[in-house]
This record gives sequence, C-alpha cells and structure tokens, in this order.
Amino acid sequence: MLTPLEPWIHSKIGLPPGTPLTRDALNDYQLERLRATVDHAGRQSPFYRRQLADFPGAELLTLADIAKLPFTTPADILEDDLRFLCVSQGEIERVVTLRSSGTTTEAKRLHFTAQDLELTVEFFRHGMGTMIKPGERVLILMPGELPGSVGDLLAQGLARMDAEGIIHGIIRDERAAIAEIIAKEIDCLVGLPVHLFGLARHVDAAAIPHGRIKSVLLSADYVPQAIVREIENVWGCPVFNHYGMTEMGLGGVVDCGARSGGHVREADLYFEIIDPVTGHPLPDGERGEVVFTTLTRTGMPLIRYRTGDLSRFVPKPCRCGTVLKRLEWVKGRLAGQVRLGGKYLLSMADLDEVLFPLPGLLNFQVTVTQEKGIDLLQVTLFTQGGPAEKLCRSARDELGNIPALWLAIAEGGLKIAPLSISEHNWLSSGSIKRTIYDTRGIKLC
Repeated sequence: MLTPLEPWIHSKIGLPPGTPLTRDALNDYQLERLRATVDHAGRQSPFYRRQLADFPGAELLTLADIAKLPFTTPADILEDDLRFLCVSQGEIERVVTLRSSGTTTEAKRLHFTAQDLELTVEFFRHGMGTMIKPGERVLILMPGELPGSVGDLLAQGLARMDAEGIIHGIIRDERAAIAEIIAKEIDCLVGLPVHLFGLARHVDAAAIPHGRIKSVLLSADYVPQAIVREIENVWGCPVFNHYGMTEMGLGGVVDCGARSGGHVREADLYFEIIDPVTGHPLPDGERGEVVFTTLTRTGMPLIRYRTGDLSRFVPKPCRCGTVLKRLEWVKGRLAGQVRLGGKYLLSMADLDEVLFPLPGLLNFQVTVTQEKGIDLLQVTLFTQGGPAEKLCRSARDELGNIPALWLAIAEGGLKIAPLSISEHNWLSSGSIKRTIYDTRGIKLC
C-alpha cells in the first residue's frame, strides 16, 4: 500500500488534483523552499546572518548547490541557541531542552512557534496512517505531560484521524503499563525500543490477549533488529520504525507497509548523506552521516545540521510504489562508537545484536576504561529473574563473536572485565539515548 505521506506531500507542495507526484516536481519545490529558508535565516537569525553572509539563496541553482553552504553543528546550538531565532521570543510556543548524554551541564535548547508545532502534528496525522485505523487506540509511552511535547503532538495528530491517543508517558512501571493496555483495549504501542523490549519480556506480558496489540511503533533511538524480532515474536504484530529528533521538529522519517526503510518528510525537510570525515555528499546507496535542512520552519530553522547518525538512501524503489526517498534505518551514531586497542571500532549496534537475543536480558550498560595502558570493557546486565551466572557466561560468549573485540583482545590491546548484574534498570527513568560510555578521554578522528 502506498505510504500515506505521498498524497499528503502531493497536497503540501501545491500540485493540482490528478497530477502525479514526480521527483522533478518535488525537487523543484525543495529548491524553492531551500532558497527561501536561506534568505529567511540569513536576514533574521544572528547566527545565519554571519554564517550565510556569502551565500544568498539566489545563488542556489540546483539542489546540489547546497553543498556550498557551511554545516550547522550541535556545538553551535550549545554555544548560544538564541542566535538562531528568526522571530521574537514572544512568538515561541515551545522550548525543548536536551541534555548531552544525560549530564546536567550542557543543554541544547530548540525553539518552536505554534506554526512549527502544527507541521509536526500534521506529519504524525498522516504518518500514523500506515499502522492504525480510525477508531483504534494508541498508548503513547513517551513524554506527553507538557503542551507541545512529542506525546501531546502525537495525540493531536491521532485525533485528526479519528483515533485515540492515550498518553501514558515513559515506562517506569511495566505492570502498570500492561494493565493499561488490557483495561483500555489498546491497539498500538508507541515508545522507545528498549522500553518496549522490556515490556514484551516482562512476566505480566503474557496476560495481554493474543492479537490485542495490532502494531508497534519504535522511536527516539536506534532500533536493534534483535528487539524488533523479539517484539514481533511475543505480540505477533508488525513493528514499525520512526526516525526523528527534536532538532528535526520531532518527526522525520517513518515506515510504510513494506517496512524496508523509512520515507522522508520531504515537504518539510531536505536530507543529505555525507562522508563524516570529508563532509562531501555521498551518492545514493553509500552509508554516511545524516544531514538535514528544515524547509518550512519559521522560528528556528536549521541549515545542513549534522546529526551524527549513520545511514544511507536506498537506491531501489520501495515496494509501496512511492517516489519519496527511502532512508535505511539508522545503524548507529558516530558518538556511539569507540576505538579499542587503538584501531578497532565498536558500536552500540554491534553489542545490541549479540546481547539482546539472550533470554532474560532486558538492558545493558557498557563502559570503556583503561588499566595499565590496556583498554578495559565493563558490561553490566539488567535482568529480572533467572540465573545470573548463566546470563553472564552467555553474554561473555556472545561478546566473543564481535570482531572488534576478539581482534583487540588477540593483539593485547583489550581486556573484558568480569560481567556484573544490576537490579536497577538505569534507562527506565528517562529517554536518554543509549551509548557506550568512554572514560578514557579518547576522541575519534
């Protein structure tokens, strides 16, 4: 079935009814919006007034010319977010504060007008059409207490398609979430991958009637395939993926029914894939860093924003038949990689795929330190019940299947500390993205 994003985008870019959406028409629209965004930001934003002084929108003759523009980085926003504003602070409806790696020292602040938030509500309204039908109920297991939060915007979008969005919030009590699923006859779950993984593996999950949950949408973090397989196995329903970040406006890319890569919100965002080292654009099919430019934001537009996430455009057409670009699901992030033994890269994705299939495991935390000049990998496992010794032994065996680990160990540059068990699920209290904690102070080049 054609992604519901296509007819929505067809309307947004102003094509007459009955006129097919083509790549040429979409490219022409994006180029027009890119020029307007560059001119708007260059006039109104103190940051972009300096950043784009030599790059007027009129000089962008093709979409490829975007490569002439400088990048925007998270550090730029951290330095002074108010420099990015293109409207008065009185016009800002919502400010979102993002802490870096869960710390309390550094925080990015993103500013949105009411019009900016409305764009996201409409994206949610149409993007959710693949996985739910009017009249169904969606349990939103994400922050939604505040107006303009992701859960609140999703609930608004669902209401516009005659579905009910019930905001539960971040899962802090699995039993309470499961009880709400049963009592309110929930059809669809939306939440973070590890949180829903833990919910599916909870002992009380067996009380959910078979076939009750018809779909699951995972969002807000990298989605390990091991988690997708477990949720599909437990609940027997399709699992969909959403890729977005607050900087994008909380919504960016969502699966269609084919579930073979997500379709981009192309009327509002322009995506690029670049070489993370050189910054040069990469052709479709090659994996690199995701970079995006907002095309319709008024309050705090971002131009060529480096996400640090790794993906690629899938060159083959999607089975759903859309002309929209298809982004392969993010395989990890640059900040989530560490170098072991001086040369071997280890990512959270490597760890996720070997550890999450282990029976009884709900979550894990990894830290890299140094001991007498040798890297030391420390792994703590979170589980509920089951023999801890057996789980630690199985996890250590699986770690040996990761090439970066056994190569670094074979060359004497790495040791794995004895694995430990935690009774505290440190991720259950918030939505911080999972990462490898590196206390060595080593930065990747």
